Amino acid sequence: MNSTLPKNYSYNNLDFWVDESIWGHRLYDEQTPWLCFMEFLGVLNSEYQNGSAFVEDTFNSLSYRPYSRIYLRNLLFNNPYIDVIYRDYENHKDEKKAWNEWILEAERKFAGIDSIPDFSYLKSNFDSNFEDFYESIKFLQSNTIEGENNKRWSSQFIFPYGKECLYEDLRIDGDKVQNDRRFFGRTGEVLYLMLSRSRRGENLLPFLETNILNSSSVFNRLAKKLQPDAGLENPVKELKGTYLPYEKLEDFENLADDWLNIFGCEIPAYDKLPHLVNMTGLHMILYFLNRSKAVLNQDEKAKFILEIMAPKKTVIRELASDSFVNNNNLSRQAIELHIYSLKDSIEWKKIFNCGDPIFEAKKILQEKFMWPSNDEDLTMYNSPDDLLNELVNKALFRHKQHVNNFHRVWGKEIGLSSSRNSQRIRYAPTDNFFKSLVITNVPKRMEFQDFLAKLYGKYGFIIGDKQAIDITASGQADLIAFSENALRLEQRLSSMGLVRRLSDAYAYVENPFAKEGY
Repeated sequence: MNSTLPKNYSYNNLDFWVDESIWGHRLYDEQTPWLCFMEFLGVLNSEYQNGSAFVEDTFNSLSYRPYSRIYLRNLLFNNPYIDVIYRDYENHKDEKKAWNEWILEAERKFAGIDSIPDFSYLKSNFDSNFEDFYESIKFLQSNTIEGENNKRWSSQFIFPYGKECLYEDLRIDGDKVQNDRRFFGRTGEVLYLMLSRSRRGENLLPFLETNILNSSSVFNRLAKKLQPDAGLENPVKELKGTYLPYEKLEDFENLADDWLNIFGCEIPAYDKLPHLVNMTGLHMILYFLNRSKAVLNQDEKAKFILEIMAPKKTVIRELASDSFVNNNNLSRQAIELHIYSLKDSIEWKKIFNCGDPIFEAKKILQEKFMWPSNDEDLTMYNSPDDLLNELVNKALFRHKQHVNNFHRVWGKEIGLSSSRNSQRIRYAPTDNFFKSLVITNVPKRMEFQDFLAKLYGKYGFIIGDKQAIDITASGQADLIAFSENALRLEQRLSSMGLVRRLSDAYAYVENPFAKEGY
């Protein structure tokens, strides 16, 4: 781990370098797993066009140019008047009138275009058929990522049928277009670096190349028909500044391996993407918690007690809630120890022998944490330790605003955690989440107990009695409670068609999408 502020990096909008030195720049709670995946695809596409997909010649030197696709996003998300015009068109079937009325409205209301929009390409691409034009827009609108939401129109995204559907998050005000980090908060860039450093890039690329980057699907062609030639699009400036502190981690390899497992299943390509998103969300949570534990010098990786929902409250629910709280506290504890560990360093101890210890402390803190600024009034601090305490308070305050929420928000988004039927959040996975786990981890068929053991070994999931030995030995619950917990999972998976009991009386988890002979 290299926690020092990278040389020649400019982070003018950062007050200090603490979260970033542990987890990278950055994990962001307002960027959902799906939007992380979309941002990742934008990075990958740009790097692919440059011939450097998943290749990082120099660590943390990523720079890329995503698409803006101003016309497409206006057509799909800043175009409410088309419904009114189409209703009139249905009554009269007057192609010329419908096109003229729509173009007049669009010229007045489309944003982010610094000249009068040219829509001649649309009439040409749709053979002046207004109904086909309208239905194409409605179809792509129905494939909006995250469905109906209250995000601004320039932060709406469509399903990634191909590169024609990929574009950057923007803030658009009139003809002014600005890159915005509200919903593309760099987590997708961090994901790209993780996969690049997994040493699996050559294996990952073929699926993404065939089904997204070079997709010839009818849906991708449809999105292309709604767009002018690239020369009419506003250019997006080069984006850079992503930082990932670790050159190599087992977490990166495990993430990539799970992607490859999903790629290998016999599911239509686009149906694999929701499972990719779920598993990406899980691995990002694991990375977040495991890096916290590493800073805390806890060798054991993160563990999760999972409650399999029961008709009545069980002791497992309380344990799953406690497990969530314990994990949720890890990052704050890591922040404190990361800063306070400076006290044990030789360079920190030396400053007390200097003529101006506070000034010397300031120099060390600026080098390691980019704080305090040169404008900071040091007269309010009586000792170097006062400076250190102030940094801890500031770092925790900022951490609680976004990064600390990452585990909670992403856990809910992927279906790992829930507050259903309870006032407390706990780990209580959904059916869709378990389906993703089966697709990712079961080659064809696996004995149920082996499946539980695999989930424990890979992800730290405690479900059955064999995984809960330490918990039951401490007296927090008995083996029966966890055995019943596992039985409920077996029954749930059976109702989903993912578990079958054979004549030998053993239950087997089955992946219906596994390749034959795999």
